[in-house]
Amino acid sequence: MKFKTGDQAPNFSLQSQDRETVSLSDYKGKKNVVLYFYPKDMTPGCTTQACDFRDHHASFEGMDAIVLGVSPDPQTKHQKFIAKHDLPFALLVDEDHAVAEEYGVWKLKKTFGKEYMGIERSTFAIDKEGRIAKEWRGVRVKGHVEETLKYVEENLTKF
Repeated sequence: MKFKTGDQAPNFSLQSQDRETVSLSDYKGKKNVVLYFYPKDMTPGCTTQACDFRDHHASFEGMDAIVLGVSPDPQTKHQKFIAKHDLPFALLVDEDHAVAEEYGVWKLKKTFGKEYMGIERSTFAIDKEGRIAKEWRGVRVKGHVEETLKYVEENLTKF
């Protein structure tokens, strides 16, 4: 799926690592949402990205933004990932990758000649009205969280 700036973000309801249901609509009118999709807990790139979001968490909160991570990993793996790296935000379970498909980030990938389906690392900035404000697809980890933070600061804190 391809979004345009200003389109309504697809709503979803997913279980968090604590078995709580988290819906995008929970934040409408209340918080900006930084929704990031990542391939797999405990892998080097995903760990770096999660720790970058952790290290900037207070800054996002200060701009009235909540960070939510989504991957196909089960709750138990999310719990271990959060505990190991002291992550202060929810990781959501999308085992059937339905939400990833809805956001257009479930893609055919290729590594060492082997093709498989998986998450294309992507981030969506969603404003308080539930609209897509910005999307980053095919994200490179280095510098991404800082770029996202700068975008939120310059564009979503003025509402």
